[in-house]
Amino acid sequence: MTMQPWFTEAKLGILVHWGIYAVDGVPESWSFFGGDLTRDAYMRQLDGFTASRYRPDGWALLFRRAGAKYAVLTAKHHDGVALWDTRRSDLSVAGRSPAARDLVGPFAEAVRRQGLRVGLYFSHSDWSHPDYPSVRPSSLHRPWVDNRYAMPAPGQEDPDRWERFLEGVHRGQIRELQDLYRPDLLWFDGAWERDERQWRMRELREEILRRRPETVLNGRMLGHGDYATPELGVPIIRPEGPWELCYTIGDAWGYQPGDVHPKSVRELVRVFAETIGHGGNLLLNTGPKEDGTIPADHADRLEGLGGWIRRNREAVEGTVAGLPYGHHYGPSLISEDRRTLFLVCFDTPRFFTELRGLRNAVKTASVLGTGEALGHRGVGGFPSRGVPGVVRIDAPVLRDPYATVIALELDGEIDLYRGAGEG
Repeated sequence: MTMQPWFTEAKLGILVHWGIYAVDGVPESWSFFGGDLTRDAYMRQLDGFTASRYRPDGWALLFRRAGAKYAVLTAKHHDGVALWDTRRSDLSVAGRSPAARDLVGPFAEAVRRQGLRVGLYFSHSDWSHPDYPSVRPSSLHRPWVDNRYAMPAPGQEDPDRWERFLEGVHRGQIRELQDLYRPDLLWFDGAWERDERQWRMRELREEILRRRPETVLNGRMLGHGDYATPELGVPIIRPEGPWELCYTIGDAWGYQPGDVHPKSVRELVRVFAETIGHGGNLLLNTGPKEDGTIPADHADRLEGLGGWIRRNREAVEGTVAGLPYGHHYGPSLISEDRRTLFLVCFDTPRFFTELRGLRNAVKTASVLGTGEALGHRGVGGFPSRGVPGVVRIDAPVLRDPYATVIALELDGEIDLYRGAGEG
């Protein structure tokens, strides 16, 4: 699978969980699936979903200022409620809420006007359509999915209804999204309730790419996506191939009024640096209110993250994953020509920062954002056996409030020593 270059170069995307669940501030889709409230009570939120202050150009400008290169909107969550005027279902905010209009199109247009790529989230699961809970997989590898909104009772399967759902609703709505909005990225979710053969994922991938060959597909396609999508924690071991960390600004995905402890800018900078230092993208989530406004504390965090990215743009844009663990206590990145190494320091160095296993000579060391030149020296090593010493870089005087980035200009392409260093 060939990944589109824009994706691996993007570093940051914004995920927007917006739907009728913001009216009462309940967990998106799961609140009725798990029985916290009835489906009827959940769906009554349609009556209060106004999108009355939805300004997609304002969203897109904020996302660009945050340093994002793409944005993903929940066009349809597991609840089956579409944010566009779908012809494949009678369940949409265009047809059944006071919003009374397509919300996806203006999002796509606004995002493109800011030079960002357009992503659309689409759940394979549809816990509202009557034809969806019609077949069971060969094994319930997640037993909690044996739920009346997802599965028929054993012996009550109806393959004809499943085929009707698969072709008429599932495939039909994906075609609508492609034809209407030309997304650069289709971000799928909810595939765990059926087998790959039941979803016919290979055929779905082939159809999507036949219609729009440059579409990027996330990993939630049971082996037929383009990249992995871990959630809520930076992987300890660097994943193989392209990947993206899904991460929330607060504790919830959609808007919840009790979600009042958003992560600090310092925390978000740390997660972002760790993610890109591992070669991934950060997909940072916010949940607008039902009227379409992004919570002020979320906007503040996005602005803060964007400020750090602008101050350290040289280390973010055009760089690749940095050093394996053990060379530097923190994330690092390498310039495209592999002649500049960027070290991210979360904790203020009291005396010096140390770098191990570098065979290159360091020509200059400086602080991004301020240009402060730093003294540096090599200590120890075993030159006759090709074992380099450590490089000690003086602590800067002026430091970034969130994370300081030190740029090391090398005498050639980076050359690392990975041996044990015995004499």
